[in-house]
Amino acid sequence: MVTALTIAGSDSGGGAGIQADLKTFEALGVWGTTAIVAVTAQNTLGVQAFETLPAALVQQQVRSVADDIGIGAAKTGMLATAALVAAVADVLEEVGRPLLVVDPVFVSKHGDTLLADDAVGALRERLVPLASVVTPNIPEAEALTGVRIVDRDGMVAAAESLGAATVMVKGGHLGGNESPDLVWSDGTATWLEADRIPGRHTHGTGCTLSAAITAELAKGMDPADACVAGKRFVEHAIAAGVALGGGVGPVNPGWERLAL
Repeated sequence: MVTALTIAGSDSGGGAGIQADLKTFEALGVWGTTAIVAVTAQNTLGVQAFETLPAALVQQQVRSVADDIGIGAAKTGMLATAALVAAVADVLEEVGRPLLVVDPVFVSKHGDTLLADDAVGALRERLVPLASVVTPNIPEAEALTGVRIVDRDGMVAAAESLGAATVMVKGGHLGGNESPDLVWSDGTATWLEADRIPGRHTHGTGCTLSAAITAELAKGMDPADACVAGKRFVEHAIAAGVALGGGVGPVNPGWERLAL
């Protein structure tokens, strides 16, 4: 059984974070394991509260999985503080630096801050160098690199500046009728073209995308190809968005079952 580990916060509404990651892993035939960094109280309207877990407990969760079950690939999501970023980087190095997808979660889909300002530098300096793939959206790429992004050239400049082997800059914030994503891998730019999918059920898109990439890495796919596969997976998940709650509803990682 192929395994994948998610290191992230939980979402009581089930649309993002640990819950979205596990649903995505299962949909792609991968056994999901977890290291919970924070517990959030949230729904489709926003994040009402959250508490972080002690860094030592987060690290022990990773060790417990690595020592017994193994880590085919791992991903990070909400890490909240600089201290937790550093703790996660330390333990990933300790357990052998598994294939890693870094999803730099700065804010929720509702605009709630999930990463302290002083943690941005720690994420760039400690986690990005360990990553096989980094998946920032445009505001996250700007914050990590200092590059202003207003067009595709800016996306390329930011990806190159970030310094990771493979970077997927998500282009949804460019606006317009299209939503192009850039895969920058070993100095080569590949554009994943797609029309913007209408609808309000987009909560968990970033988590689902990064989890899909992680699952494909765990199954042996090349990082750039895993980004392509992840993009196609999340497109279907967005199109099958679930009409829950009165706010931003979740995407549906189980979209393929709907087609059976």
